[in-house]
Amino acid sequence: MKVRQKISVSFARIGRSVPLRAVRSGLVNLIPVLIIGAFALVLKTFPVDAYQKFITTFLGGFLFDLFNLVNTATFGVLSVYMTYSISRSYMKIIADRDAVNGGAAFASLLCFFILCGVELPSFSTDALGPKSMFVAILAGLGASSLYLRIDRKIRSRNHFILPTGADRDFNRMLSTLFPVAITAVVFAAVNLTVISIFKEDSFRTALASAAESLFSFGETGFFKGLLFVFLSSLLWFFGIHGSDTLEGVMQKYFVPGLAENQAAVLAGREPTQILTKQFFDCFVLLGGCGATICLLIAILFFSRDRSSRRLGAVSSLPMIFNINELMVFGLPIIFNPIMLIPFLAVPVVCYSVSYFALSTGLVPLIANEIEWTTPIILGGYQATGSAAGAALQIFNVMLGVVIYIPFVRMMDRRSLASKKREFSMFMDFYTKNETEFTSSRITELENVYGDFARGLAMDIRHGMNKCSILAYQPQYNYTGEVVGVEALLRWQHPVHGPLYPPLVIKLAEDGGFLPDLEEAIVRRALADRPDVLKQFGKNVRISVNVTGSTITTQRFLNFCHAQNDQFDFKGKNICLEVTENAALSFNDKTLDALRSLRQLGLSLAIDDFSMGQTSIHYLKDGLFHEIKLDGSLVKGIFTHKNCREIISSIVNLSSSLNMEVVAEFVENEQQRDALHEIGCNVYQGYLYSPAVYLKSHQNKQE
Repeated sequence: MKVRQKISVSFARIGRSVPLRAVRSGLVNLIPVLIIGAFALVLKTFPVDAYQKFITTFLGGFLFDLFNLVNTATFGVLSVYMTYSISRSYMKIIADRDAVNGGAAFASLLCFFILCGVELPSFSTDALGPKSMFVAILAGLGASSLYLRIDRKIRSRNHFILPTGADRDFNRMLSTLFPVAITAVVFAAVNLTVISIFKEDSFRTALASAAESLFSFGETGFFKGLLFVFLSSLLWFFGIHGSDTLEGVMQKYFVPGLAENQAAVLAGREPTQILTKQFFDCFVLLGGCGATICLLIAILFFSRDRSSRRLGAVSSLPMIFNINELMVFGLPIIFNPIMLIPFLAVPVVCYSVSYFALSTGLVPLIANEIEWTTPIILGGYQATGSAAGAALQIFNVMLGVVIYIPFVRMMDRRSLASKKREFSMFMDFYTKNETEFTSSRITELENVYGDFARGLAMDIRHGMNKCSILAYQPQYNYTGEVVGVEALLRWQHPVHGPLYPPLVIKLAEDGGFLPDLEEAIVRRALADRPDVLKQFGKNVRISVNVTGSTITTQRFLNFCHAQNDQFDFKGKNICLEVTENAALSFNDKTLDALRSLRQLGLSLAIDDFSMGQTSIHYLKDGLFHEIKLDGSLVKGIFTHKNCREIISSIVNLSSSLNMEVVAEFVENEQQRDALHEIGCNVYQGYLYSPAVYLKSHQNKQE
């Protein structure tokens, strides 16, 4: 096996581990909070003086307070959300049920606050934001895992049986008491042990102090800055807010550099300090940690994964202002093995190139203070007072994009393989339960299949006009002449290929956009008509399927009127087939709608016709021109005695009403000849031809 294949297999194996899946799922669940928080932060910190003056003075600073409140309620307590979300995701994967009745989530939150030192006088809400992300991951995974073990052990041995009330919800939550309590005690003991050993206020501050101790060597120079960049990125990768965790390091070793440079300029001397906070903000953290503006560009221009590109598009605006939480948590980059190498390498490369450029004088040293949200190009120019600063930023971005590209493509391949596995599992599930879904919505399932169905429905809705291709199955008379074609939907998913047509219709129905899909099919069939006539014959009839729930609506009637204004149906031999098995409601409104369609020059056909009471209702008003036999009748013509008799009755009845009968699923000459003896002389099926694409559409074949 090639080295790259081995790496891909290893990454895939790591990526499928339960903890990483739980963290990713937990991060994805936070995307709405991240989007709201990111845009609130952008609106709060937009680096234009006139804008800042406006939001801080308008209505007494109402807008600034509003953006600040939303930002505080999202990013300000992000670690709390993260703890809860990871816990729920972990339990869903492990238990595949809400078996813990919310107990694990509450236990995780309790343990999170314990590790953060919530009981201390020095505790502040600042500890609930991104600074405590790693603590949130530990609490979400660790407390949930411990809770589940304790809960199962108690249940298996029937220990700690508590008196119960009459209310089931009360009983369910009461059963979580001991697992939550024991979990909290264990984490409290861990927290106290860390405090005792390391002489820190809490487990969280012990982590921060341990990181700062690594920078006590030597003077501030290239290697100290390099370690800061590498360690900050590494912490971010593992879910720890690297910049905030190492804020003490930044304040002690790098922030003073700007003041020294400014003092030198005021004294008429040349600046001497290369490493300043603005150096990292401008030339290393391009778009945020990991220089993710480079990843964003690589995704938007070189990724083939639609979900990644959609995330990139949503992330673009905040990332212009160096706010990259959407990309870091949404892709995600955190705990994503494929992203480890570039996420660490790009900042290191940008740091090294920038240090060289400033140390050699190619770019002036930084002597101007700028906000960290200042966009690239503008930030580089303002910080250095030179276009060379902007040019260096552009060069670093280009370099970073080149590094990220192969890993973006590797991520695409992994995503594609994962989606194919998920699609195969989903199709197995759907086909086994297809009958049950005739009366229920698959998109409302609260499981992985429901999630996948909702994703497919969204893809169909957004790609309805681009990916809907029609195949045409010809209809022959007994002499072998093509007399008509039926337009059949072949929706091409960009990843999964052609989808099972009944599934497409089902998802469109569940998603509430079936009328849009059916109108798109009719438009495509009308647009294809010249090519259909050229390929099959100038007098063929084109039949298009429309469900009974759509064909009698005022919306569809208005649509047909609009198409008629452009197309003029009269004399064009266009037929609409009612495909729904359920009976139409033949009230005055329905009949008026069908008559209006007839008056436009459209003909109407009944699909899956049998001799039941439902089917007979279609005939009494004389609105339909054609009957298509129920396929089960044709298939059973030799195996079920009654099928032949029913077909004969249908043919005789249709003849008396001047209606044509079409037999579907004709697969051999014996079926055709038997149907001909009965009096049915138009056939559709594999005996003659499967559904085929137009020759003009050959490049879109399956």
